Amino acid sequence: MPLDEIHSTDKNPSKGRSPVGRVKRVIIIVFDSLGIGALPDAVDYGDVGSHTLDNISKAVGGLNIPTLSKLGLGCIDGVGEVAEVSESIAAYGRMREASVGKDTTTGHWEIAGLILKDGYRRFPDGLPEEILREFTERTGYGYLFGGAASGTEIIERLGAEHIESGKPILYTSADSVFQIAAHEDVMPVAELYRISTLCREFLNGYNVARVIARPFVGKVGSFERTSQRRDFSIEPPVKLLPEYIKDAGLRSVAIGKISDIFCGRGFSEVLKTTSNDEVMEAVLESLNSTKGGLIFANLVDFDMLYGHRNDARGYARALEQADLELGRVIESLSYGDMLILTADHGCDPTTSSTDHSREYVPLLVYGRGLKGNVNLGTRESFRDLGTTVAEYLEVDTLKVGESFLSLII
Repeated sequence: MPLDEIHSTDKNPSKGRSPVGRVKRVIIIVFDSLGIGALPDAVDYGDVGSHTLDNISKAVGGLNIPTLSKLGLGCIDGVGEVAEVSESIAAYGRMREASVGKDTTTGHWEIAGLILKDGYRRFPDGLPEEILREFTERTGYGYLFGGAASGTEIIERLGAEHIESGKPILYTSADSVFQIAAHEDVMPVAELYRISTLCREFLNGYNVARVIARPFVGKVGSFERTSQRRDFSIEPPVKLLPEYIKDAGLRSVAIGKISDIFCGRGFSEVLKTTSNDEVMEAVLESLNSTKGGLIFANLVDFDMLYGHRNDARGYARALEQADLELGRVIESLSYGDMLILTADHGCDPTTSSTDHSREYVPLLVYGRGLKGNVNLGTRESFRDLGTTVAEYLEVDTLKVGESFLSLII
Protein backbone atom coordinates (compact mmCIF):
# COMPACT_ATOMS: atom_id res chain seq x y z
CA MET A 1 0.00 0.00 0.00
CA PRO A 2 1.43 3.44 -0.87
CA LEU A 3 2.55 5.56 2.08
CA ASP A 4 -0.01 8.25 1.42
CA GLU A 5 -2.80 5.64 1.57
CA ILE A 6 -1.44 4.17 4.80
CA HIS A 7 -1.42 7.60 6.39
CA SER A 8 -4.88 8.56 5.25
CA THR A 9 -6.78 5.30 5.71
CA ASP A 10 -5.51 4.35 9.16
CA LYS A 11 -4.85 7.78 10.53
CA ASN A 12 -7.56 7.82 13.17
CA PRO A 13 -8.96 4.41 14.04
CA SER A 14 -9.90 5.46 17.56
CA LYS A 15 -12.38 8.20 16.59
CA GLY A 16 -10.33 11.24 17.41
CA ARG A 17 -8.47 9.96 20.45
CA SER A 18 -4.72 10.50 20.51
CA PRO A 19 -2.34 7.55 21.02
CA VAL A 20 -1.81 8.69 24.63
CA GLY A 21 -3.30 6.09 26.97
CA ARG A 22 -2.90 3.25 24.46
CA VAL A 23 -0.16 0.64 24.22
CA LYS A 24 2.70 2.72 22.87
CA ARG A 25 5.94 1.88 21.19
CA VAL A 26 8.79 4.05 19.92
CA ILE A 27 11.12 3.03 17.11
CA ILE A 28 14.27 5.14 16.79
CA ILE A 29 16.37 4.49 13.69
CA VAL A 30 19.69 6.33 13.56
CA PHE A 31 20.97 6.88 10.04
CA ASP A 32 24.56 6.85 11.25
CA SER A 33 26.40 9.96 9.94
CA LEU A 34 23.57 11.43 7.82
CA GLY A 35 24.30 15.08 8.57
CA ILE A 36 22.30 17.85 6.91
CA GLY A 37 24.57 20.88 7.02
CA ALA A 38 27.44 22.35 8.99
CA LEU A 39 26.68 23.66 12.47
CA PRO A 40 27.59 27.27 13.31
CA ASP A 41 30.66 26.04 15.22
CA ALA A 42 31.82 23.73 12.41
CA VAL A 43 34.77 26.06 11.82
CA ASP A 44 36.20 24.91 15.16
CA TYR A 45 36.19 21.34 13.86
CA GLY A 46 37.46 22.00 10.34
CA ASP A 47 34.06 21.13 8.86
CA VAL A 48 32.92 24.32 7.14
CA GLY A 49 30.99 23.42 3.98
CA SER A 50 30.08 19.91 5.12
CA HIS A 51 26.58 18.76 4.21
CA THR A 52 26.53 14.98 4.02
CA LEU A 53 23.08 14.63 2.44
CA ASP A 54 23.16 17.46 -0.09
CA ASN A 55 26.76 16.92 -1.13
CA ILE A 56 26.16 13.22 -1.78
CA SER A 57 23.12 14.07 -3.90
CA LYS A 58 25.12 16.60 -5.92
CA ALA A 59 27.96 14.13 -6.38
CA VAL A 60 25.71 11.43 -7.85
CA GLY A 61 23.24 13.61 -9.75
CA GLY A 62 20.33 13.18 -7.35
CA LEU A 63 18.92 10.63 -4.92
CA ASN A 64 15.93 8.32 -5.39
CA ILE A 65 14.50 8.31 -1.85
CA PRO A 66 10.71 8.70 -2.21
CA THR A 67 9.86 7.41 1.28
CA LEU A 68 12.12 9.89 3.04
CA SER A 69 10.83 12.61 0.74
CA LYS A 70 7.18 11.88 1.63
CA LEU A 71 8.12 11.89 5.29
CA GLY A 72 9.40 15.44 4.87
CA LEU A 73 13.19 15.20 4.60
CA GLY A 74 13.20 17.82 1.85
CA CYS A 75 11.10 20.19 3.97
CA ILE A 76 13.76 20.54 6.67
CA ASP A 77 15.57 23.87 6.87
CA GLY A 78 18.91 23.67 5.10
CA VAL A 79 18.09 20.63 2.94
CA GLY A 80 18.18 21.59 -0.71
CA GLU A 81 18.75 18.39 -2.65
CA VAL A 82 15.66 16.34 -1.70
CA ALA A 83 12.26 17.02 -3.24
CA GLU A 84 10.10 19.15 -0.96
CA VAL A 85 6.55 17.86 -0.71
CA SER A 86 3.54 20.13 -0.25
CA GLU A 87 2.30 18.11 2.73
CA SER A 88 4.63 15.71 4.51
CA ILE A 89 3.17 12.70 6.27
CA ALA A 90 5.59 13.17 9.19
CA ALA A 91 6.64 16.00 11.45
CA TYR A 92 10.06 17.28 10.44
CA GLY A 93 12.91 19.39 11.74
CA ARG A 94 16.59 19.36 12.51
CA MET A 95 18.65 19.10 15.70
CA ARG A 96 21.77 20.95 16.80
CA GLU A 97 24.36 19.05 18.80
CA ALA A 98 24.86 20.77 22.15
CA SER A 99 27.69 18.49 23.31
CA VAL A 100 31.33 19.05 22.54
CA GLY A 101 32.46 16.63 19.84
CA LYS A 102 31.10 14.87 16.79
CA ASP A 103 31.38 11.17 17.46
CA THR A 104 29.05 8.21 17.84
CA THR A 105 29.05 8.02 21.62
CA THR A 106 28.49 11.73 22.12
CA GLY A 107 25.60 11.85 19.63
CA HIS A 108 23.74 8.80 20.92
CA TRP A 109 24.19 9.75 24.56
CA GLU A 110 22.83 13.22 23.87
CA ILE A 111 19.78 11.66 22.20
CA ALA A 112 19.33 9.66 25.41
CA GLY A 113 19.61 12.70 27.69
CA LEU A 114 23.25 13.63 28.34
CA ILE A 115 25.09 16.72 27.11
CA LEU A 116 28.87 16.41 27.35
CA LYS A 117 30.44 19.80 27.95
CA ASP A 118 34.08 18.79 28.09
CA GLY A 119 34.21 16.02 25.54
CA TYR A 120 36.48 13.00 25.55
CA ARG A 121 40.21 12.98 25.00
CA ARG A 122 41.36 12.97 21.41
CA PHE A 123 44.80 12.36 19.93
CA PRO A 124 45.21 14.37 16.70
CA ASP A 125 48.98 13.84 16.79
CA GLY A 126 48.77 10.13 17.46
CA LEU A 127 48.51 7.97 20.56
CA PRO A 128 50.82 9.06 23.42
CA GLU A 129 53.83 6.92 24.24
CA GLU A 130 52.51 6.22 27.73
CA ILE A 131 49.31 4.67 26.30
CA LEU A 132 51.24 2.61 23.76
CA ARG A 133 53.58 1.39 26.49
CA GLU A 134 50.66 0.43 28.71
CA PHE A 135 49.06 -1.43 25.81
CA THR A 136 52.15 -3.63 25.53
CA GLU A 137 52.38 -4.15 29.30
CA ARG A 138 48.70 -5.07 29.65
CA THR A 139 48.28 -7.26 26.58
CA GLY A 140 51.76 -8.72 26.04
CA TYR A 141 51.67 -7.69 22.39
CA GLY A 142 53.87 -5.35 20.47
CA TYR A 143 52.19 -3.02 18.00
CA LEU A 144 52.51 -1.31 14.66
CA PHE A 145 51.99 2.41 14.03
CA GLY A 146 50.05 4.19 16.82
CA GLY A 147 49.34 7.36 14.86
CA ALA A 148 46.22 8.99 13.42
CA ALA A 149 45.05 7.50 10.13
CA SER A 150 42.21 6.26 7.97
CA GLY A 151 41.43 2.66 8.89
CA THR A 152 41.23 1.40 5.33
CA GLU A 153 44.46 3.16 4.37
CA ILE A 154 46.44 1.90 7.36
CA ILE A 155 45.60 -1.78 6.85
CA GLU A 156 46.65 -1.52 3.21
CA ARG A 157 49.89 0.14 4.23
CA LEU A 158 50.76 -2.10 7.17
CA GLY A 159 48.72 -5.26 6.56
CA ALA A 160 51.62 -7.26 5.14
CA GLU A 161 53.92 -6.32 8.02
CA HIS A 162 51.17 -7.19 10.48
CA ILE A 163 50.77 -10.66 8.95
CA GLU A 164 54.52 -11.25 9.10
CA SER A 165 55.07 -9.91 12.62
CA GLY A 166 51.76 -10.80 14.31
CA LYS A 167 51.67 -7.33 15.87
CA PRO A 168 48.25 -5.61 15.84
CA ILE A 169 47.91 -2.22 14.18
CA LEU A 170 47.00 0.58 16.56
CA TYR A 171 45.64 3.89 15.34
CA THR A 172 43.29 6.73 16.18
CA SER A 173 41.35 9.43 14.30
CA ALA A 174 39.82 12.85 14.90
CA ASP A 175 37.37 11.18 17.32
CA SER A 176 38.11 9.92 20.80
CA VAL A 177 38.98 6.38 19.73
CA PHE A 178 41.64 3.73 20.25
CA GLN A 179 41.40 1.32 17.32
CA ILE A 180 42.99 -2.11 17.04
CA ALA A 181 43.15 -3.75 13.61
CA ALA A 182 44.13 -7.39 13.13
CA HIS A 183 43.76 -9.96 10.38
CA GLU A 184 41.42 -12.75 11.43
CA ASP A 185 43.94 -15.41 10.32
CA VAL A 186 46.66 -13.80 12.45
CA MET A 187 44.63 -12.92 15.53
CA PRO A 188 41.29 -14.71 16.07
CA VAL A 189 38.39 -12.36 16.64
CA ALA A 190 37.90 -13.66 20.19
CA GLU A 191 41.48 -12.73 21.04
CA LEU A 192 41.04 -9.29 19.47
CA TYR A 193 37.98 -8.77 21.66
CA ARG A 194 39.91 -9.94 24.72
CA ILE A 195 42.71 -7.44 24.31
CA SER A 196 40.17 -4.73 23.42
CA THR A 197 38.49 -5.40 26.78
CA LEU A 198 41.84 -5.03 28.54
CA CYS A 199 42.41 -1.75 26.75
CA ARG A 200 38.95 -0.53 27.67
CA GLU A 201 39.81 -1.03 31.33
CA PHE A 202 42.96 1.09 31.37
CA LEU A 203 41.76 3.68 28.86
CA ASN A 204 38.96 4.68 31.22
CA GLY A 205 41.71 6.50 33.10
CA TYR A 206 42.58 8.47 29.96
CA ASN A 207 38.95 9.45 29.25
CA VAL A 208 38.87 7.74 25.83
CA ALA A 209 35.33 7.30 24.50
CA ARG A 210 35.69 4.09 22.52
CA VAL A 211 38.01 1.16 21.92
CA ILE A 212 37.17 -0.30 18.52
CA ALA A 213 38.14 -3.81 17.46
CA ARG A 214 38.71 -3.78 13.69
CA PRO A 215 39.18 -7.30 12.27
CA PHE A 216 39.98 -7.63 8.58
CA VAL A 217 40.50 -10.39 6.03
CA GLY A 218 41.96 -10.85 2.57
CA LYS A 219 45.34 -10.81 0.93
CA VAL A 220 47.91 -8.09 0.40
CA GLY A 221 46.42 -5.56 -1.98
CA SER A 222 42.83 -6.58 -1.28
CA PHE A 223 42.27 -6.37 2.47
CA GLU A 224 38.70 -5.82 3.70
CA ARG A 225 37.41 -4.93 7.14
CA THR A 226 34.72 -7.33 8.31
CA SER A 227 31.35 -7.05 10.03
CA GLN A 228 32.93 -8.45 13.22
CA ARG A 229 33.84 -4.91 14.26
CA ARG A 230 32.93 -4.23 17.86
CA ASP A 231 32.84 -1.03 19.92
CA PHE A 232 33.84 -1.00 23.59
CA SER A 233 32.43 2.28 24.91
CA ILE A 234 33.21 4.09 28.11
CA GLU A 235 30.41 3.71 30.67
CA PRO A 236 27.76 6.45 30.64
CA PRO A 237 28.27 8.59 33.77
CA VAL A 238 24.53 8.82 34.45
CA LYS A 239 21.39 6.81 33.90
CA LEU A 240 20.09 7.39 30.37
CA LEU A 241 16.82 6.90 28.49
CA PRO A 242 17.03 3.13 27.78
CA GLU A 243 17.63 2.38 31.46
CA TYR A 244 14.65 4.45 32.53
CA ILE A 245 12.47 2.65 30.00
CA LYS A 246 13.64 -0.79 31.07
CA ASP A 247 13.33 0.07 34.76
CA ALA A 248 9.72 1.14 34.13
CA GLY A 249 9.00 -2.46 33.11
CA LEU A 250 8.85 -1.77 29.36
CA ARG A 251 10.68 -3.67 26.64
CA SER A 252 13.83 -2.03 25.36
CA VAL A 253 15.43 -3.58 22.27
CA ALA A 254 18.88 -2.64 20.94
CA ILE A 255 19.66 -3.38 17.29
CA GLY A 256 23.07 -3.14 15.63
CA LYS A 257 25.79 -1.37 17.61
CA ILE A 258 23.35 0.41 19.95
CA SER A 259 24.04 -1.93 22.88
CA ASP A 260 27.80 -1.41 22.55
CA ILE A 261 27.36 2.38 22.60
CA PHE A 262 25.46 2.19 25.89
CA CYS A 263 27.64 -0.62 27.34
CA GLY A 264 24.59 -2.87 27.34
CA ARG A 265 22.84 -0.74 29.95
CA GLY A 266 19.08 -0.47 29.66
CA PHE A 267 18.24 -3.18 27.15
CA SER A 268 16.10 -6.24 27.71
CA GLU A 269 17.00 -7.65 24.29
CA VAL A 270 20.03 -7.18 22.03
CA LEU A 271 19.97 -8.09 18.34
CA LYS A 272 23.41 -8.10 16.71
CA THR A 273 23.59 -7.38 12.98
CA THR A 274 26.27 -7.12 10.31
CA SER A 275 24.71 -4.72 7.77
CA ASN A 276 22.02 -2.12 7.19
CA ASP A 277 19.81 -4.76 5.58
CA GLU A 278 20.06 -6.95 8.68
CA VAL A 279 19.25 -3.97 10.90
CA MET A 280 16.05 -3.29 8.96
CA GLU A 281 15.09 -6.97 9.08
CA ALA A 282 15.69 -6.94 12.84
CA VAL A 283 13.47 -3.87 13.18
CA LEU A 284 10.70 -5.68 11.31
CA GLU A 285 11.18 -8.76 13.48
CA SER A 286 10.98 -6.62 16.63
CA LEU A 287 7.80 -4.94 15.42
CA ASN A 288 6.23 -8.39 15.29
CA SER A 289 7.47 -9.49 18.71
CA THR A 290 7.67 -6.36 20.89
CA LYS A 291 4.30 -5.01 22.00
CA GLY A 292 5.42 -1.82 23.73
CA GLY A 293 8.46 0.20 24.80
CA LEU A 294 11.53 1.09 22.74
CA ILE A 295 13.19 -0.32 19.62
CA PHE A 296 16.50 1.49 19.10
CA ALA A 297 18.50 0.76 15.92
CA ASN A 298 21.60 2.09 14.17
CA LEU A 299 22.34 1.85 10.44
CA VAL A 300 26.11 1.76 10.66
CA ASP A 301 26.99 1.07 7.01
CA PHE A 302 26.53 4.72 6.01
CA ASP A 303 29.34 5.75 8.32
CA MET A 304 31.59 2.69 8.39
CA LEU A 305 31.53 1.62 4.74
CA TYR A 306 30.93 4.87 2.88
CA GLY A 307 31.38 8.05 4.92
CA HIS A 308 34.83 7.24 6.26
CA ARG A 309 35.89 5.86 2.90
CA ASN A 310 34.79 8.96 0.98
CA ASP A 311 32.52 6.80 -1.16
CA ALA A 312 29.67 9.11 -2.13
CA ARG A 313 28.20 6.69 -4.67
CA GLY A 314 28.19 3.82 -2.20
CA TYR A 315 26.56 6.07 0.38
CA ALA A 316 23.90 7.08 -2.15
CA ARG A 317 23.12 3.47 -3.06
CA ALA A 318 22.85 2.55 0.62
CA LEU A 319 20.46 5.46 1.23
CA GLU A 320 18.26 4.36 -1.64
CA GLN A 321 18.20 0.78 -0.37
CA ALA A 322 17.36 1.91 3.17
CA ASP A 323 14.55 4.05 1.73
CA LEU A 324 13.02 0.93 0.19
CA GLU A 325 13.30 -0.98 3.47
CA LEU A 326 11.87 1.97 5.35
CA GLY A 327 8.67 1.64 3.34
CA ARG A 328 8.29 -1.91 4.68
CA VAL A 329 8.84 -0.70 8.22
CA ILE A 330 6.15 1.96 7.88
CA GLU A 331 3.68 -0.58 6.51
CA SER A 332 4.31 -2.71 9.61
CA LEU A 333 3.60 0.04 12.14
CA SER A 334 0.59 -0.17 14.43
CA TYR A 335 -1.56 2.61 15.80
CA GLY A 336 0.28 3.91 18.86
CA ASP A 337 3.72 3.50 17.27
CA MET A 338 6.04 6.51 16.98
CA LEU A 339 8.78 6.15 14.36
CA ILE A 340 11.70 8.57 14.72
CA LEU A 341 14.44 8.90 12.10
CA THR A 342 17.57 10.85 12.92
CA ALA A 343 21.39 10.75 12.87
CA ASP A 344 24.22 11.13 15.38
CA HIS A 345 26.65 13.36 13.44
CA GLY A 346 27.78 13.87 9.84
CA CYS A 347 30.48 12.15 7.76
CA ASP A 348 30.56 13.97 4.43
CA PRO A 349 32.23 11.64 1.89
CA THR A 350 32.74 14.45 -0.62
CA THR A 351 35.29 16.36 1.48
CA SER A 352 38.99 15.62 1.76
CA SER A 353 38.51 14.50 5.37
CA THR A 354 37.74 10.89 6.23
CA ASP A 355 36.47 11.81 9.69
CA HIS A 356 33.06 12.73 11.08
CA SER A 357 31.72 16.21 10.41
CA ARG A 358 30.04 18.63 12.81
CA GLU A 359 26.55 18.95 11.33
CA TYR A 360 22.87 19.32 12.07
CA VAL A 361 20.99 16.02 11.99
CA PRO A 362 17.50 15.34 10.60
CA LEU A 363 14.46 14.73 12.74
CA LEU A 364 11.45 12.94 11.21
CA VAL A 365 8.61 11.75 13.44
CA TYR A 366 5.81 9.62 12.03
CA GLY A 367 2.89 7.70 13.47
CA ARG A 368 -0.69 6.90 12.59
CA GLY A 369 -2.64 9.22 14.83
CA LEU A 370 0.27 11.66 15.15
CA LYS A 371 0.23 14.92 13.22
CA GLY A 372 2.08 15.11 9.94
CA ASN A 373 3.25 18.21 8.09
CA VAL A 374 4.43 19.88 11.31
CA ASN A 375 7.66 21.88 11.22
CA LEU A 376 9.49 21.14 14.45
CA GLY A 377 12.09 23.77 13.59
CA THR A 378 15.65 23.65 14.84
CA ARG A 379 15.90 21.84 18.16
CA GLU A 380 18.69 23.18 20.36
CA SER A 381 19.78 19.74 21.52
CA PHE A 382 19.50 16.11 20.48
CA ARG A 383 18.06 15.40 23.91
CA ASP A 384 14.74 16.99 22.89
CA LEU A 385 14.20 13.69 21.08
CA GLY A 386 14.79 11.60 24.20
CA THR A 387 12.64 13.86 26.34
CA THR A 388 9.79 13.52 23.85
CA VAL A 389 10.12 9.74 23.83
CA ALA A 390 10.06 9.62 27.63
CA GLU A 391 6.92 11.75 27.76
CA TYR A 392 5.22 9.65 25.09
CA LEU A 393 6.00 6.41 26.94
CA GLU A 394 5.14 8.06 30.26
CA VAL A 395 8.55 7.30 31.73
CA ASP A 396 10.40 9.49 34.23
CA THR A 397 13.91 10.39 33.07
CA LEU A 398 16.52 13.07 33.53
CA LYS A 399 14.73 16.42 33.64
CA VAL A 400 16.42 17.71 30.52
CA GLY A 401 15.48 18.74 27.01
CA GLU A 402 12.32 20.29 25.62
CA SER A 403 9.63 17.85 24.53
CA PHE A 404 7.88 18.51 21.23
CA LEU A 405 5.14 15.96 21.93
CA SER A 406 2.41 18.60 22.25
CA LEU A 407 3.15 19.71 18.68
CA ILE A 408 2.42 16.30 17.18
CA ILE A 409 -0.33 14.78 19.35
